[in-house]
Amino acid sequence: MAKQDRALRTRQAVLEAAAVVFEERGYQAATITDILQKAGVTKGALYFHFKSKEHLAQGVLAEQDQLLAAPTRTCKIQQVIDTICLQAYRLQTEPMVRAGVSLTLDQKATELDRSGPFLRWTQVLHHLLEQSHQRGELLPHVNPTETAEVLVGAFAGIQAMAQTLTRYHDLPQRITTLLHHILPTITHPSTLITLTLTPEHGATIHTQATTPTPQP
Repeated sequence: MAKQDRALRTRQAVLEAAAVVFEERGYQAATITDILQKAGVTKGALYFHFKSKEHLAQGVLAEQDQLLAAPTRTCKIQQVIDTICLQAYRLQTEPMVRAGVSLTLDQKATELDRSGPFLRWTQVLHHLLEQSHQRGELLPHVNPTETAEVLVGAFAGIQAMAQTLTRYHDLPQRITTLLHHILPTITHPSTLITLTLTPEHGATIHTQATTPTPQP
């Protein structure tokens, strides 16, 4: 068991080092040597877990794609907001998430399959919007499939803008502004007035999502 735990710790250390290097240098410029130096492990230990730089990048993408779920809400439009704001907060605070998003949007990483996070996020939001539609929260003209894709694409663009201009410092405010523009076009006014949406909302949801539920 101790040997297995050590192997898991080594794998995580390599992934975390790779995340930092990929974010700082981009996929093409990053080297295995850079990652080894950052991780403080041997080449053999790295290659035991990852066969190549491409496999490392796919590992980072997979880690980023492990969504931290927002709490379940009765109002599914609120859950959509919570999910998006939580991801914005994680981009500000978690290097692994930032690196995964950077790789997803890295146009030079042509040998990587970067579709996974886009497809996963679209699936998650589509599921919530379908539930919202069934509950009568959406306006009659709204297509959940199209709306999910618009939200994912808009988030990708806004986060890229925030990364370039302010290193994500103002991302929560930008996401709040984005949703304030989109929500009136997809949901009823009676639902709109019940929603919670502020720049601080992502931090609040993160606390809720990561706080253990007390055991009876």
